[in-house]
Amino acid sequence: MIGVGFSGITLMNQDRTNQQASSLIGKILSVKGRNQSNKEIEVRFGSSEEQYDLPHQPLLSREKSTKAAIENISFRVFVATWNVGGKSPDSKLNLDDILQVREESDIYVLGFQEIVPLNAGNVLVIEDNEPAVKWLTLINRSLNKANYVPLRGPRSVGSPEGSLVFPKIKLRKASKALRTENKRKLKSCNCPIGLERKNSKEFCFRCPQSQTNENDISSEDDEDGPNGPSSANSIKYSLVASKQMVGIFLTVWMRKELVQYVSHLRISCVGRGILGCLGNKGCISVSMLFHKATLCFLCSHLASGEKEGDELRRNSDVIEILRNTQFPRICKTSNSRVPEKILDHDRVIWLGDLNYRIALSYSDTGKLLKERAWDTLYNNDQLKIEREAGRVFKGWKEGKIYFAPTYKYSLNSDIYAGETVETKSKRRTPAWCDRILWRGSEIYQLSYERKESRFSDHRPVCATFWVSVEAMEDGSKRR
Repeated sequence: MIGVGFSGITLMNQDRTNQQASSLIGKILSVKGRNQSNKEIEVRFGSSEEQYDLPHQPLLSREKSTKAAIENISFRVFVATWNVGGKSPDSKLNLDDILQVREESDIYVLGFQEIVPLNAGNVLVIEDNEPAVKWLTLINRSLNKANYVPLRGPRSVGSPEGSLVFPKIKLRKASKALRTENKRKLKSCNCPIGLERKNSKEFCFRCPQSQTNENDISSEDDEDGPNGPSSANSIKYSLVASKQMVGIFLTVWMRKELVQYVSHLRISCVGRGILGCLGNKGCISVSMLFHKATLCFLCSHLASGEKEGDELRRNSDVIEILRNTQFPRICKTSNSRVPEKILDHDRVIWLGDLNYRIALSYSDTGKLLKERAWDTLYNNDQLKIEREAGRVFKGWKEGKIYFAPTYKYSLNSDIYAGETVETKSKRRTPAWCDRILWRGSEIYQLSYERKESRFSDHRPVCATFWVSVEAMEDGSKRR
């Protein structure tokens, strides 16, 4: 049962549990987490058709396949998307509830849109990286808690209470400081040890500078971050990748003991904004090999607008992102299976402000909201309509939506813009703009919900996934 506040209205999940399906999936995923003993936690499993209750453990766990001598790793991935409306966060903003820190995950994928105002200066001249550092600082504080070590810089600005300090440092240095280990070659391939020693220059090389830079990923020749190696080794979660493109910001965190199993880490950006190429709209994609599975995480901000036909521009953005995203080839082995395109990955999660609207008038939508006619509203959701027609996201899945539309709210309120005389000029038809979709096998959605922060005109949307991959053999960690 999921409860979501909307102008004093609570939305209840009215579907009944499918016990038979629950039992089947529970058997598939029934493994013990290392910190959970025999205790099981009931959660919601979301699919595009129905919802199940199933047991899960939030921490990384291993199981042996009964069909073959293959060891599988099951781990929990937390995903969140949030359009923050061009506002830079202050030090009082607490992300604990949004990140669900009480239910720990193994990997955190966080995507933001409009971390800076989408003005000509940020789009055409130089993007402002200071808000990105602030978001990293807040994420670091929430994820690392007891082991939290503040970032340091030559000049820092904190809250009057001194509860948190935002460092005045570059994004590159902030990213370095949040790694767990230095000298880790996240950009190199997993060539066999013999070949790597014999022909390392032939088989492995750096990502092209046009695709990746020091802001994006940990580099083998980086110096110690501003906090030095001692603080890096004390943190629980390591920053694996971070990339900003104007207002879009994607960051991936991982338990520090898991970083050694990551390789072939690459980042690609596709602009779909002004002139169809600038970065005020578009997508950031992160590709990696984790154990023996290829993973891809995408954060996008698609074309806006609620006029009839605007959904076709969003469809076009998705098609062009899939077509134009190209991950650089960093392994020269002839039998390399490292994918260069999004759809070639084993498991893919797409998050972002997809901007699809509800295909009804403002007044009709308002009436249905008051009646809590959620099914009728969802049946008029543009993304649902376009997917079912096969025009976009064919083969992708999305969990059932049991929360109120996430856009557009008056700032610092639970009232949709346009419900009052003062906000009439900013009126937009409420819509589920903020979405999370996925594709691939051995990936199961555990939850899909929104959070109630009033920070921006969007509500953040979060999902958790249970993912299983084939483990590396003992002794074959990335060198």
